[in-house]
Amino acid sequence: MGASAIPVAAFTLIWGAVVFLGVALPLFVPKGPNRGILQVLLVLTGFTCWLFWLCCYMAQMNPLIGPKLENITILVMAREWGHPIEQ
Repeated sequence: MGASAIPVAAFTLIWGAVVFLGVALPLFVPKGPNRGILQVLLVLTGFTCWLFWLCCYMAQMNPLIGPKLENITILVMAREWGHPIEQ
């Protein structure tokens, strides 16, 4: 399973819009004590949500399920580790 550029670009644009709104919208709000906090909150929310989504998306490309072992390998491991082999 390979990466597709379409979902990465689409979600980058979506979360990029959140970051842009975090910077642009408070510029139109009258100055107040919470203006800077609102900007930082929206920018960090957009960036961290995008980063979390990107990590989850990339983790699906190489899932950590475990090794695929041949039957003979499993039998040898069972014999070496002292487990009885049922047939």
